Amino acid sequence: MHKSLLVVVAAGLLTLSACQTTPPAPTKAALNDEAVIALSWAEADVKDASKADALWTTAADSLKAAKDAAAKGDSAATIKNAKAASAHAKLGIAQSKYPLVKIGD
Repeated sequence: MHKSLLVVVAAGLLTLSACQTTPPAPTKAALNDEAVIALSWAEADVKDASKADALWTTAADSLKAAKDAAAKGDSAATIKNAKAASAHAKLGIAQSKYPLVKIGD
């Protein structure tokens, strides 16, 4: 009788320990839709500038800062840096279309 009671108690304890849940891991703040879109546009613009051999270092640095902010869940900083990266990438492409030397008027 004691052995069966011991087996039942042990089985019950094992069952209860299997049901124990761990607290959920803290989740990082999610980016809002505007930040996600701005980051994807910045990545595309920087890629285009890089293909055109017109990538400014400020564009690459701003994109890195935007990605770092996105990893932290900071939507405002992601948007700010992504817009700067896009703008600098577009300016780099525009600059690459200027003539190297202007001769005459």
